[in-house]
Amino acid sequence: MGLAVFFGCFFIAFGPAFALFVFTVAVEPLRVIILVAGVFFWQVSVLLSSVLWVCAVRLSDQSDAGLQYYLLASGVALCVLLQELSRLVLYSLLKRASQGLATFSGGVKSAPSLEQMAYVSGLAYGMSSGAFCVVNTLAVSLGPGTPGIHGHSQYLFISSAVQCVCALFLHLSWSVLLFLGCERGRWTLGATVVGSHLLASGVSLLNPHYEYSLGVLGMLTLAMALLAWGVAGGSLGRLRCCVCRGQGTGKSFMQISLVFYS
Repeated sequence: MGLAVFFGCFFIAFGPAFALFVFTVAVEPLRVIILVAGVFFWQVSVLLSSVLWVCAVRLSDQSDAGLQYYLLASGVALCVLLQELSRLVLYSLLKRASQGLATFSGGVKSAPSLEQMAYVSGLAYGMSSGAFCVVNTLAVSLGPGTPGIHGHSQYLFISSAVQCVCALFLHLSWSVLLFLGCERGRWTLGATVVGSHLLASGVSLLNPHYEYSLGVLGMLTLAMALLAWGVAGGSLGRLRCCVCRGQGTGKSFMQISLVFYS
């Protein structure tokens, strides 16, 4: 039973990310380089926030439950702010390196566009965040033990997998919004990214009341995806165009999904 739960939750959590990587990133070496850079920047931001949080906990009164909860909430907010700062630094770095990428790829036309770089970096952040959040839960799912046997929620594993998927698509949307917002001088988009990221991380404090946290997270994911779609220039006409192109060339929908960010 534990093995079935493990593989079921594993494919729910990482199936979309793996498919997006294989069909939209692995086909281009430059996108793989951008993906690796995104993973590195996300890990640095989480490392810094973790060090600061551990220092704060060690220096505080660990017997004070209220203080520890406050430090936990503050650590979540600090982690969000550092992640968005690292995303901003990554945008600046990729923006400055765009000429070099164009030269390396053999021409401006074959170099990744800003929208494509935003998409790939968002995928890197989403994959890293999802793996960081769910890997320990997946390890526990192999047993021994059964969640909920002492009155706790029985939906720990499936809820963690769904949260991982939401994190993936949220980071995709946030990167597109932040990159395009900085490029076009629309700072309200950057504020929206930070605010929605704080909200998405804050609702995790509601766990194990998954009926509330997953509901808010699902609605937020849909809202951010629609906003990113509109900001990137998406429309029903472009969707029909992509589907028709995929049918005419024999390509799958994922292989032509980057048309939206070209």
